Amino acid sequence: MEIQDTDRLTYGLLTKDDAGLLFELNRDAKVMRYINGGHALTMQEIEDVHVPRMLSFRDENRGWGMWRINEKPGGGFVGVIVIRPMNFFSSAPEPDNLEIGWRLKKEYWGKGYATEAARHFIDIFLAVASVDKITALAIEANRASIKIMTNIGMTYVNTGIHRDPLGDEEVVFYERPKPVGKAY
Repeated sequence: MEIQDTDRLTYGLLTKDDAGLLFELNRDAKVMRYINGGHALTMQEIEDVHVPRMLSFRDENRGWGMWRINEKPGGGFVGVIVIRPMNFFSSAPEPDNLEIGWRLKKEYWGKGYATEAARHFIDIFLAVASVDKITALAIEANRASIKIMTNIGMTYVNTGIHRDPLGDEEVVFYERPKPVGKAY
């Protein structure tokens, strides 16, 4: 699957060769505050845990994976958008319900880039016949991500435990279903 550019951003599906970009993004404790409590990841953690994890759900044909976001026109690395089936790391992944997530470098916060990218990806993936809805989650204290969720048309569903091999956490769930009667 190819993702077209938006007004200010370009996108590309990450590979194992992009470990350096993930390290660049995840080494900032402020960026990681609502991901893992602010633990800046080491290159060893990226290579041993996070790259294999990313590759486990990467499917180029379906567009699942971690997508690099770059700023136009200079091409500066902004961050990532993640698309994968909800509950991917469980015994019952949901390919008709895709999880979306975003993580941006601190210097790109507040510019509307996460909203622009997330809106674009939601529109693309809701147009896929086999996808019924898109879900996002965040810990309740992450007001910036929740604001993005509401800005892109997602609505609150519930608060619950999100189970993950890296650790379970109480989160808020937001979703955006495929529009009723929308022919794709």
